[in-house]
Amino acid sequence: MDVDLIVNGDPQRHDVEPRLLLVHYLRDVLGLTGTNIGCDTSSCGACTVLLDGEAVKSCTVLAVQADDCQVTTIEGLSPAATASGDPNDFHPMQRAFHEQHGLQCGYCTPGMVLAAVSLLGENPTPTERQVREGLEGNLCRCTGYHNIVRAVLAAAGLSESA
Repeated sequence: MDVDLIVNGDPQRHDVEPRLLLVHYLRDVLGLTGTNIGCDTSSCGACTVLLDGEAVKSCTVLAVQADDCQVTTIEGLSPAATASGDPNDFHPMQRAFHEQHGLQCGYCTPGMVLAAVSLLGENPTPTERQVREGLEGNLCRCTGYHNIVRAVLAAAGLSESA
């Protein structure tokens, strides 16, 4: 089946198998390997991307379901940073994760960052509890979440006591 979508601002058109998952389309067809494959059961959130601005687990979406949609992966969140490698070019959420030490091994980080961007899109001034609840579908085995929550609050311009 033909799919037409915009990925990180670039129009894409490919003939794909109807059963191809969006995560495999992004990684295998487009070569965008920042979207990680974690559990293949939608439990971990490592594959989270933005689909028309909303966080989705791309292991639960068929590529054909994303037809005529806009997809943003971690590579497209801040194209300038990808090109330059300069942290000053990062998206504010990426910068906050960096500054607040919101990552360790980094495997969950792309999905966590995109979920956090979506969360702030829905609620620009969340409380600490709302951040924790909003990210509960994204798992991190390394950090204990404290610095991740601090990063999201910092990106929102809030302190931890908000």
